[in-house]
Amino acid sequence: MKPIKIEVKWAILFSIMTLLWMVMEKVAGLHGKYIDYHMYLTNLFAIPAIWMMVLALKEKKKLDYAGVITYVQGLVSGIYLSLIIAALTPLTQWITTYVITPEYFPNVIKRSVEIGYYKTTEEAIANFNYKNYAIQGTIAAFVMGLLTTAIAMIFIRTKKSA
Repeated sequence: MKPIKIEVKWAILFSIMTLLWMVMEKVAGLHGKYIDYHMYLTNLFAIPAIWMMVLALKEKKKLDYAGVITYVQGLVSGIYLSLIIAALTPLTQWITTYVITPEYFPNVIKRSVEIGYYKTTEEAIANFNYKNYAIQGTIAAFVMGLLTTAIAMIFIRTKKSA
């Protein structure tokens, strides 16, 4: 088994990119004035997230496997990468919630009740809070990392030549 230095490096880069994305969302007004568009536009995060996973897997192939990697070797690397990103998610969510955009939860709670997405403020608070987002984010990071790896490795793996 190869060391996981590359996975650690890319997990940290992924977390930094996540925080920069949150700053960009806030600056764009998606956590305030344009909060109605947040639920749609935040999904664009998948583009840089997938891109970073692919770059990490390609670097793993190049540096740790001398350009020749099997699907399973890449999958194992992606599992480690996804686990590390998932482990860092509560920290990145904490920084997002309490440092970058502390107004997000109050704004989304208020707006979700105003438009009838939730009937009461209490229902909205039960969904929009640090603990819930940290748990959901951790699970989503791991699952999406695995899914991205499983698909990306179809293309990144070294194909046998006939």
